[in-house]
Amino acid sequence: MRNDLDILTTGRMAGERISESHFAELCLMNRDARVMATLGGVRSSEQTRDFLAKALEHWRRHGYGIWIFRERDGGRFVGRAGLRHVEIGGAPEVELLYAVMAEFWRVGLATEMARALANLAFERIGLESVVAFTLSDNLASRRVMEKAGFSYERDIAWAGLRHVLYRLRNPAR
Repeated sequence: MRNDLDILTTGRMAGERISESHFAELCLMNRDARVMATLGGVRSSEQTRDFLAKALEHWRRHGYGIWIFRERDGGRFVGRAGLRHVEIGGAPEVELLYAVMAEFWRVGLATEMARALANLAFERIGLESVVAFTLSDNLASRRVMEKAGFSYERDIAWAGLRHVLYRLRNPAR
């Protein structure tokens, strides 16, 4: 059964609900040291399989999660982005996350993903706010968050490392 959130399009990309068929592309991304430098480091196939299983379970539980994005012209794998439930400092949050293959850096695609997901979070899912976070020194990701309308809220610890947390509130609330 298809969910009306299975497909997500932006000006330059088409996103589809993550599935088992994306395993090879996720492995490619997770083995790229440049991409994974700020995402916890390179991941093995087993770690990628675990990530994928958790992503699929999130969709089953919540009706949304991570999308795999491709160029609308050419269909090349751009990256992944989505919305997922996390707990930060004991409080439940919905994280807006994104990761882009290095060949697509610095052309605004991460920002395009983030804006599309924020719109979806507020207009179609009805969330009150979403958070995004990154390592404190990841200036590129911080710029993406700011361009997408997020505001710095506070420093947090995530995976034992210092991160900055940004928040975007639903403008309709």
